[in-house]
Amino acid sequence: MLQVFATLSRLANKFFAVLVVIAGVIGFIFPETCKLIAPYISILLGVVMFGMGLTLSPDDFREVVRRPRDVALGVLGQFVIMPVSAYVLCLVLNLPPELAVGLMLLGCCPGGTASNVVTFLARGDVALSVTITSCTTLLAPLATPALMWFFASEWLAVDPTAMFLSIVQIILLPIAAGVLVHKALGSKLDNVVAALPLVSVTAIVLIAAAVVAGTQKQLLNAGLLVFTAVCLHNAMGLAFGYLLAKATGMGLAKRKCMAIEVGMQNSGLGVALATVHFAANPMAALPSAIGALWHNVTGPILASVFVNWREEGEAPSFFDRLDASARKPETEAA
Repeated sequence: MLQVFATLSRLANKFFAVLVVIAGVIGFIFPETCKLIAPYISILLGVVMFGMGLTLSPDDFREVVRRPRDVALGVLGQFVIMPVSAYVLCLVLNLPPELAVGLMLLGCCPGGTASNVVTFLARGDVALSVTITSCTTLLAPLATPALMWFFASEWLAVDPTAMFLSIVQIILLPIAAGVLVHKALGSKLDNVVAALPLVSVTAIVLIAAAVVAGTQKQLLNAGLLVFTAVCLHNAMGLAFGYLLAKATGMGLAKRKCMAIEVGMQNSGLGVALATVHFAANPMAALPSAIGALWHNVTGPILASVFVNWREEGEAPSFFDRLDASARKPETEAA
């Protein structure tokens, strides 16, 4: 049975972007049914974070000691490029207050866990990606409320203390619980961990359907404007993340990682925070709702481009070895 779940997990990872888009379409077509999921958004996100905690190990943080400069640049890129880009877009596009706060919320969230998978597919620096995601996630209870208070208070009232407590409940406590369970059970969890991607993908897909369902009317009224803002914001994150890495002398694998890490946000957290803290302004959830769909489309597309970018003398990757082994029988037969 666990082997079946592991196989389903690999398929879920492979078709993650497609599943999220399908969920969004279902949420739009059947809003009343999908709205029933809305009260459980925070719980579902907690499940994703618990799964992340189960997979964390000291190795994920050793990169901080081994490559402190690279990790620091990744964290700063996440919490500087994305909030500043969001703020500039709010002003340039003259977004209404609700949408401006929503875009700022998306920009102030930490990196999404899907960035690690996309970095792997792009043949980027996966170890660095995992470390940056872990660090930005753990820093989110302090960074996200502070950035929101600084940038978004001119549009709507922001309570950084309440937001801090929400992020602790949604992110830190589930991650801590996952780490403790992992430490207590150790290798006994190996088979379970193999099935975790399926659980995480299912939770994110349900969140996407619920959020689109809850904002269906707002999407009809302001969908094009929000979609434009989210697309530009994502593009700026991907581009400036790559340029930051290039300007600081990073190799190609690291540049791929930085582009993906900076450009892909934890949209699910943005949705949960908007639902809790800006409930009187439902349009505030729109940017994160669209981000949950869009980021998981552009990420795999960018990975398919990056996978063909190579540096001279670059060591063969996992995929190269796999391709070589697949071609070997044909060569021997010839």
